[in-house]
Amino acid sequence: MDEIYNKIESIAAESNGFVKTSQIEAAGINRGVIKKYVDSGLLERIRKGIFVPADADIDEFALLQVQCSSLVFSYGTALYVWGLTDIIPHRFDISVPQGENISRLLRDNQKIKAHYVMKGLYDFGITETQSPQGAVIRLYDKERCICDLIKDRNQIEKQLYVQAIKDYFKGRPDIRKLLKYGKVFGIEEKIRIYTEVL
Repeated sequence: MDEIYNKIESIAAESNGFVKTSQIEAAGINRGVIKKYVDSGLLERIRKGIFVPADADIDEFALLQVQCSSLVFSYGTALYVWGLTDIIPHRFDISVPQGENISRLLRDNQKIKAHYVMKGLYDFGITETQSPQGAVIRLYDKERCICDLIKDRNQIEKQLYVQAIKDYFKGRPDIRKLLKYGKVFGIEEKIRIYTEVL
């Protein structure tokens, strides 16, 4: 392997296995070498401007976040990652700030359900954890997920709703944080009912 390819591999290792054309250029590498490495089989093009070293395992969670840095996993997807449901998601629930243009992301990924969130509420509860394949991903914390479920109850699958609420309160619920979020989302009284019943 040559020094330039090693540099590209290093960039990929620091970016959950992916490397973008912009990262290659920022490292002072001529973008023309990308084609050379793709043609020789050392790099594989995953999406426009996104590559992985050959034979790399592709983490779909990480790939989506490489495509859209403001993306936060939410609803059923986040609940699954947190272990609050055993229902394997058939699509990725993501949240982005209202007004964010994700048309390319939606066009490239048929398995996405996008939730557009008011900018003042978007940042509430964002945290990081590992995806099922081990990549570091951004998602809403458990309390934010529970608030979203309660707030949007009529749009949530009943089995998912019941299991997530029960499992959350059966574990180690952070009631103080849940009530704080509930106040922000205007559902504090509904949350109080759950805390008393469960």
